[in-house]
Amino acid sequence: MIQLDAPFREEKIRALKVGDEVLISGVVYTGRDAVHKYIHEGGVLPPEVQLKDGIIYHCGPVMMPQADGTWKCTAAGPTTSIREEPYQWQVIRDCGLRGVIGKGGMGDRTLAACREHGCVYLHAVGGAAQVLAQCVKQVRAVYMMKEFGAPEAIWELELADFPAVVTMDSHGRSLHQEVFAASQAALAARL
Repeated sequence: MIQLDAPFREEKIRALKVGDEVLISGVVYTGRDAVHKYIHEGGVLPPEVQLKDGIIYHCGPVMMPQADGTWKCTAAGPTTSIREEPYQWQVIRDCGLRGVIGKGGMGDRTLAACREHGCVYLHAVGGAAQVLAQCVKQVRAVYMMKEFGAPEAIWELELADFPAVVTMDSHGRSLHQEVFAASQAALAARL
């Protein structure tokens, strides 16, 4: 396992390769469909949301309000990333992202943006939302709750040893494309 600690600088990210297993520690921000579309359409994020050299997590976490006014994360599983494909390349470029956490992989435009701008796609295990929530050490803040609602809001999470696998790297490799091609070849051989 490779320890991937904030700050997530370009040289750290470019050193990662498809297949590397990482443990992510530091601040990440959640962002799903509404956030990506908002950025794509020219929306301005709150100044506290610092995505430069950061990681965005495709996640709609389940949060429980606490008596002291804070939040506790009870489920933090990844959502399917391909929905963000129309926007992700631009968010990587314009926001200076270094990582995207999600599940299922992304397409050619995102892969090209990863290569050009020094970013990786980090696959998190689906179906393990409660286990992954244990890696959320603190919910630091929530942004744009009124605009987008809780699942689509931007949650600022402090992670410790969040496990993921690099499945798209900054060198142009995509494990998702490789598996698809191998599957297609195996199918063709059987037909």
